[in-house]
Amino acid sequence: MNTRLAGEIYEAVNRLPDSYAREALNFVEFLAKKIKYTDQQGNNLIQAQEISMRHVWDNDEDEVWNDIKPL
Repeated sequence: MNTRLAGEIYEAVNRLPDSYAREALNFVEFLAKKIKYTDQQGNNLIQAQEISMRHVWDNDEDEVWNDIKPL
């Protein structure tokens, strides 16, 4: 996150009463957990695909793809 955006968020939350600021913090923490969960789910899907397709991809014709780095 860039410094300007962090400052804007800080200023906006700083104007809120404590109870609303706490609610904003809870929401930010929820978003962080959601991102982590989504990333983990994506990694799990990639792993499952690699395992299930290994028999298809593991052949002499496809050796050229073995050195490709995953995103």
